[in-house]
Amino acid sequence: MSLFSRLFGKSPPAAEPPATRERVAGIESPPTPDPSIRAREEEASLSLAIVAGDMAVIGKWVLDGSSTRIRQMAARNVTDPDQLRELIPVTRHGKDKNVHRILTSRRDELLAEIRNTQQLQSDLEEAATAIARHSGRPFDASYPTTLAQLEARWCTLAPQAPPNLRSEVMQHLQRAHEVVVHHRQALEAETERQRSAAVAAAEARRQRELEAQTAAAAAAEQARIRDAERQALREAEQAQRAADEAKAHEILGLLRQARAALDHGGTARAARLRASITEKLADAPALPAWFARQLEQVDSRLAELQDWKTFRVVPKRAELVQRMQSLVGADLAPGELAQQIRQLRDEWRTLNRGAGEDPADELQQFQDAAGRAYEPCREHFARQAELRKENQERREALIERLANFAAEQAGEHPNWRSINQAIVESRREWRQHAPVDQAIVKPLQARFHALVGELQARLDAEYARNVQIKRDLIARTTEPLNLEDTRWATDETKNLQRTWKSVGIVPWNLDNALWDEFRQRCDAVFQRSSQESAAYAVTLEANEAQATGVCEELERIAGLTDESLLTAVPQLDELCAKFESLDLPRASARALQQRYSHATDRCAEAVRRHRAKAARRGWTDGFTAAARVRAYALATVQGRSPPECEALRASATSAIADLAHAPKAMRSILEQRLAAVAAGTVNLDVAANEAALRLLCIRAELISGASTPPEDLELRREYQMRRLVETMGHGERATPAELDDLALEWIAIGPVEPTVHDALLARFERCRAAG
Repeated sequence: MSLFSRLFGKSPPAAEPPATRERVAGIESPPTPDPSIRAREEEASLSLAIVAGDMAVIGKWVLDGSSTRIRQMAARNVTDPDQLRELIPVTRHGKDKNVHRILTSRRDELLAEIRNTQQLQSDLEEAATAIARHSGRPFDASYPTTLAQLEARWCTLAPQAPPNLRSEVMQHLQRAHEVVVHHRQALEAETERQRSAAVAAAEARRQRELEAQTAAAAAAEQARIRDAERQALREAEQAQRAADEAKAHEILGLLRQARAALDHGGTARAARLRASITEKLADAPALPAWFARQLEQVDSRLAELQDWKTFRVVPKRAELVQRMQSLVGADLAPGELAQQIRQLRDEWRTLNRGAGEDPADELQQFQDAAGRAYEPCREHFARQAELRKENQERREALIERLANFAAEQAGEHPNWRSINQAIVESRREWRQHAPVDQAIVKPLQARFHALVGELQARLDAEYARNVQIKRDLIARTTEPLNLEDTRWATDETKNLQRTWKSVGIVPWNLDNALWDEFRQRCDAVFQRSSQESAAYAVTLEANEAQATGVCEELERIAGLTDESLLTAVPQLDELCAKFESLDLPRASARALQQRYSHATDRCAEAVRRHRAKAARRGWTDGFTAAARVRAYALATVQGRSPPECEALRASATSAIADLAHAPKAMRSILEQRLAAVAAGTVNLDVAANEAALRLLCIRAELISGASTPPEDLELRREYQMRRLVETMGHGERATPAELDDLALEWIAIGPVEPTVHDALLARFERCRAAG
C-alpha cells in the first residue's frame, strides 16, 4: 500500500497481472484464474522456501511475485550477499521502489555486520597488546588509573574473545594487579610510620596549649566577675536618673511634635499627640515652667486650626471629586494614569485628616470615579503580573534543571568543569529572569541558593583535594634534587609532571601560583644539565626576539589604513602561525602573549573599521546618487526646461559612475531607474511614492524596534494587521526583511518632494543606525 493510500485510508488498485517472464527453469507461469488464490499459493510457496533456506526460489519471488506484499516479503528474507548484488541492479528501475530499498537495506546491514566483526577483532588484539605491555611497566603515579581503564575496556570485549586470549589476558592482568598491591603495601607502611610520629607530636603540643588556655581562662574569669559587680552598681545608680530624664524628654518631645504638626497643618496628628501628652502627665516628673504656657498655646492653635480646616475642606473635596471624574476615559498611559489616581487619593486622605464632618456622599462619588478611571490600568498591571509569573516559571524550570543536573553529577566521577560552568551560567540566567512576585521570591531564592550552594560546596571540596594533591607533588620534587644520578632525577621529575597533569581542576587564582612553584623546583632539576639548559636558554632567547618582531610587525599593520591595510591582511595568518609555534620564556611569555593578543585585536579592529567605513560610504554615496536620480525624475514630472533636466541627468549619471564601494545591486537598480526616467516609464505619482517611502520607514522601525511618529501609527497598525492576515491565510509566519533589502527598495521608488524625502530619509537612516 502506498503512503498516499495509508494516509487517506484507500486501498491501492489491484495489481495487473505481470507480463510473461521466464522462470528459473525457463518455463512460463500458467495464468491463475483467481488473484486471491494465486496470492495464497505464492505466499505458501515463499514460506516453504524461507523455511528451507532456498535462496534461488526466494530470489525468483522477489522478481516474479504478483503483489507488492509477496515481493517485499521475499526481499526481506534474502541473506546471501552475492544474490543481493545481483538483485539490486535488476530492481533499481522497477515499479516497486520499496523492494529496491529493502534489498539495499539488507546489503548495508550485512556489510555493517562484517565491518563490526573486523572491528571487534582489531579491538580485542589492541586491548590484549596494551594490557600485556602495561603489565611489564614499572609502577608510577598513572599506573593504577591506566590499569583500570584497560581492564574496563577488556571487560566490555571479553565476552567476544576466544578462550586462549581470555586466559592470556587474565594472566597479564593478575601480574599488573600484583605490581599495584606491592606498591600500595610499601606506601601504607611508610604512611603509618609518619602518621604515628605526627600523632605523638600533635598530642604533646595539644596538652601544652590546653594547660596554658586553662590558666588564662581562670584569670580572665576572676577579672570579669569584679568588673561585672562594679558595672552593676553604676548601672543601678544611672537607671533611675535615666528613667526620669526619659519621661521628661518624651513629654517635651511630644509637645515639640504637636507644635510641628500644627505648623504643617496636621490637625489629626496634633490631636493624637495632645492626647498622648495628657496620658503621660499623670506620672511625669517635674517639668520646666514654660511647659504649661506652651501647652495652652498648642490647645488654642489646635482648636482654631480644626475650625478653619473644616471650612476649607468642603470646596477642596468637590474639586478632588471633579478632578477624579475628569480622569475617566482620559487618554493617558496606564502608568501615568495610575500615578495621577494615586496622587488624588493621597490628597483626599490628607485633606480629611482632622476634619470634623463625615464626607460619606462625596467619598462614594470619589471612590466610584476612581474605580472607573482605574479600569484601563488593570490590564496593564495584569500584563505585569503575567510577566512576573513567566519569570517565576522560568526560575522554577531553572531550579528543576539544576536539580536534575546535580542528581546526574552525584556519582563517583562527576564532571567538575561542567559543574563549574553550570554554577556560573545558572547564576547569570537567574538574574535575567526578574522581576518575580515578592511573595514567592524568597522561597525560590532559598531553593536556588541551596542547590547552587551544594554544588559549590562539592566543587570547593574537589578544589581543596586537588590543591592538596598538587602541594604534595611540590613537596615530592625535593627528592630528585638529592639524587646523584642526573638522568634518574630527570625521569622522576618528568613522572611528577605527568602526575601533575592528571590532577583535576583547581581555583584559577591558585593554579598559576602552584604551577610556578612546581615549575621552579622542576627547573632546578633540569638545570643540573648545564649544556641542555644553556641550549634551551639560547633557543628561548631567539624565540623571544622572533616573537617581539612578530608583535612589532602586527602593531605596524594595525596602524595602517585604507588600501595599505588590505594589502597587508594576507600576512596576518603567517605571522600568527609563526608566533603560535614559538616556545617562549616563562618570564616574558605572559607579556608577549598580552602584546600579541592586543596587536591581533588591533589588526582585526582596524580591518573591521575599514570595511565598515567602506560599507557606510557605499550606502551614503548610493543614497546620494538615488537622490539625484529622484531629482531628475521630479524635474521631469514638473516639466522643467530641457537644459535643466539634462544637467540633472548628467549629475545623476556621474554620481552612479562614481559608486566605488556601493553594493552591485544598488548600482544596477540606480542604472535601471535612470533609464526608466529617461524613457518616461518611471512612476510619476508623487503621493504614491511618498506613501511607499513612509511604509518602508515603518517596516524599518519594526525591524530595528524604533518608535513610529504619531502621524504614522495608524499606517503601522494597518501594515501589521495586513501582514498577519496574509500569513494566516497561507499557514506560515511572517519573515521580516533585512534593512539592506529595504534600502534597495528605497532607492527604487520614484520621485517625491525634496523636503519630504529628506525628512523620511533621516528617519530611515536612524533605523539603520539603530539596527
